[in-house]
Amino acid sequence: MQYRRFGKTNLHLSVFSLGTMRYLADAENAQETIAQALALGINHIETARGYGKSEEFLGQAFQNGLSVPRSQLYITTKIPPTADADSMRQYIDESLARLNLNYLDCLGIHGLNTWEHLHWVQANGGCMQAVQEAIADGRVRHVGFSTHGTLEVIQAAINTDLFDFVNLHYYYFFQRNAPAIQLAAEKDMGVLIISPADKGGRLYTPPQTLKDLCQPYSPLELNYRFLLNDRRITTLSVGAAKPEELFEPLQVADRDGELISAEIAIFHSLENHQTTVLKTDKCSQCYACLPCPENINIPEVLRLRNLAVAYNMTDYGQYRYGMFENAGHWFPGMKANRCTECGDCLPRCPEELDIPALLDDANERLKGKTGRRLWG
Repeated sequence: MQYRRFGKTNLHLSVFSLGTMRYLADAENAQETIAQALALGINHIETARGYGKSEEFLGQAFQNGLSVPRSQLYITTKIPPTADADSMRQYIDESLARLNLNYLDCLGIHGLNTWEHLHWVQANGGCMQAVQEAIADGRVRHVGFSTHGTLEVIQAAINTDLFDFVNLHYYYFFQRNAPAIQLAAEKDMGVLIISPADKGGRLYTPPQTLKDLCQPYSPLELNYRFLLNDRRITTLSVGAAKPEELFEPLQVADRDGELISAEIAIFHSLENHQTTVLKTDKCSQCYACLPCPENINIPEVLRLRNLAVAYNMTDYGQYRYGMFENAGHWFPGMKANRCTECGDCLPRCPEELDIPALLDDANERLKGKTGRRLWG
């Protein structure tokens, strides 16, 4: 296991962190998953107020005793932004009680996704007042934020200079947030990548097309290498639901150096394949088509279409597409079938894509079961 400095926190975290959203089955399974993570060298566990009984299960693990001293184990919990300080004070106290801890190494404002959330953070008497009080009395050591928001919201939050770290989405198949990664690095902030296996493409169950293109590596392995090659990134979340799900990801835990020529060649091959298959229908993700009068997240819909057409990542596309209209600010936007063919987006597209036709095609490919968030 390799370790990296988590920005200005000066904590040295394992390059993989145990995310606890999926170990919710029971306390015994949680205890076994935590113990296995620690045995494999993970020294950072990330939980949240909203993750069912996750905090409680982690607290029971502390009560039962762990193989690593508390001083060598770093705990992050996440609490949603609140408009008032009193709510945040209560939530911090409740999280500490459930965790059986007297301090948090890191507290993340969970889901700083909208401009309203950012206003709450910056407002006098808002949630950051309670956070700063907890820092002053030692109950919280460092504060950051997690986000599923737009690039613009993420950059604005980083530029407040209120935060020591950021948890965000960034993967080989989703590089929109690259400028936020760079800005965070310039601010000496720690960077945690959210769910690279799942949100990064459901790469634990890749389609055969993608597996063939990535040989002799696995798609998941390549995504981890793409991220660990980037020294601006501190740690990747691995959301194991049971102990054995840790083994495959952590095979990469010591391979955090620069990409080798064979890996680079495969990434070039993947790009070339996408360009060849999509031809003139490829959306390059410039986001110039927004805003849409019907609030369709056109770039994200077309990104999912890109992946489905080029790599047969239809299962992943349906999973994410089903979140539209069902996950609130965690995955905002309407489904593509809301398009009225008004044509507002057409003159803004530098590639002159027939966006209404591509949205219709994306909807036909990706419509399926309605999605929802695992928690909340």
